[in-house]
Amino acid sequence: MNAHLPKLPIGESSFENLRTRGYLYVDKTCWIHRLVTEGSYYFLARPRRFGKSLLVSTLKSLFEGRRDLFAGLWIDRHGEWEWQEHPVVVLDLNALDASTPDALREDLSAYLSRIAQEWQVAEPQGSIVARFGELIRSLYLKTGRQVAVLIDEYDRPIISHLGRGAEELALAVKNRDILRGFFGVLKAAEVVSALRFVFLTGVSQFSKVSIFSDLNNLNDLSMYSPYADLLGYTQEELEEYFGGHIAELAARLGCSYEAALAELSRWYDGYRFSDRDVRVYNPFSILNAFRRGQLESYWFVTGTPAFLVDLLKERRYDPIQMEGLQVSRSLFTTFDVERLLPEALLFQTGYLTIKDVDGRLYTLGYPNQEMKTTLMNIYFGTEERNVRSWEAEEVTPERG
Repeated sequence: MNAHLPKLPIGESSFENLRTRGYLYVDKTCWIHRLVTEGSYYFLARPRRFGKSLLVSTLKSLFEGRRDLFAGLWIDRHGEWEWQEHPVVVLDLNALDASTPDALREDLSAYLSRIAQEWQVAEPQGSIVARFGELIRSLYLKTGRQVAVLIDEYDRPIISHLGRGAEELALAVKNRDILRGFFGVLKAAEVVSALRFVFLTGVSQFSKVSIFSDLNNLNDLSMYSPYADLLGYTQEELEEYFGGHIAELAARLGCSYEAALAELSRWYDGYRFSDRDVRVYNPFSILNAFRRGQLESYWFVTGTPAFLVDLLKERRYDPIQMEGLQVSRSLFTTFDVERLLPEALLFQTGYLTIKDVDGRLYTLGYPNQEMKTTLMNIYFGTEERNVRSWEAEEVTPERG
């Protein structure tokens, strides 16, 4: 790789690291400014490796008032932001032990204790739900400023049990019920006044009567048109930020700049998350293509949940027939652990995307060549062993 080109942030989900260690950062702070100034309670579902954890980290730095990290970005140049330090509570559920409900409670409890110690406030007592609410109030009373709560990969304690039989499904349901009460405290009257901002991310868009029944004031951005390109790279962003990398890739492929662009689009573009016809590139795959100088399937090992493979085979779902699949909008909001719909899973995990919209009828299809090739290979056994091996041996959990 050309040493003069900006470093590619592959696997790097810390906004501070990106901004202080010379990594390339695609400026999304215009959308972030809109988020933090227009509302307070948000939820966003996107496939794995789509930049969710980096977004959470960026929001953390923003609410910590770290203006130095945003120097030169849109929000620093144009956004009217207060740059005050707020208490920030970050819960990364991807890092928790959710093997049993007791383990989940213990890790949540340890998280709350650690945050209380870091802020030097009295450690709250009682259930994890009561302690969560009390911690938020304590931080507000100590600092005099409202608290930002950022929850990353909220659904990991649930989906990690799916596709593994009835006993594991029962654990998923119990973990779901724990999280329902835990998240619900964010709507309690005595807590709301202490909150400045609440943001949850995950892969799955569970129905509101399921996990979010006690937190039903979330503004769901998952299919909201103004934020369809909040994550992922648009064509314009790709060409603006990665021009040197595209030229280097073209040289390695022995083709023109325009031909390299066309191949990148065919392999990694095409994700559409709303009625608005804006499509984005998978950031993880595009970054790996630049680093390795080859157009291959990079996402399948870290992006494919084994339970999806099991479910597709159990339902005898033919991937050849997925192109042109037509569904109603209700499909995207009825997902629950006890009612797994393959079409909803395929959309939420990134294998299928919106190709066309006609009223409330949505046509789904493969977003690009990478996803089509990957799912075919997994379904017919070529890559399944790699997926299961990664999930079994994973040491450092993947970041959204």
